[in-house]
Amino acid sequence: MTSADRPEGRGEGTIPQVEELLELPELPKLPELPFFVYGTLRPGEVNHDLFLRGRTAAEEPARLPDAALYEGPGYPYAVDRPGSAIAGELITPAPGAYGELLVALDLLEEYAGPGHPANIYDRTAREALRPDGTPVRAWVYLAAPPLAHHLARSGTPIPGGDWLRR
Repeated sequence: MTSADRPEGRGEGTIPQVEELLELPELPKLPELPFFVYGTLRPGEVNHDLFLRGRTAAEEPARLPDAALYEGPGYPYAVDRPGSAIAGELITPAPGAYGELLVALDLLEEYAGPGHPANIYDRTAREALRPDGTPVRAWVYLAAPPLAHHLARSGTPIPGGDWLRR
């Protein structure tokens, strides 16, 4: 690091003082949204038992509009596609389980943060639809842009957008 790269008044190797750390802006708190799941996290699938059993307050059928499913290596990828829809479930975390569940699902889905180049999936808030058509804002893991682009060119779509009926 050159002197031109150093923040004003800070020498190389100095440790920030507690007061300086307390002045850092807080990260925005994420809304505690339900999760829309469409593959191995659905009831009866392997990751549902591993990650969701005992951590949910409600699980209900839903559809995600403007999305399509593609085959993956033992699990599906969802991508944006206007005019299509995929089947899945809305998962509402149990009281007190939200933070733990969010961390576990981010790890499972290889999501390192917004726009991170190592992401396999991006976690995004989307409107899912209950069977009666009621919209519900939910987190959903969609294939990250480089993967989504590859799938659009050479992926294998899952007809009907339902992982359980493939």
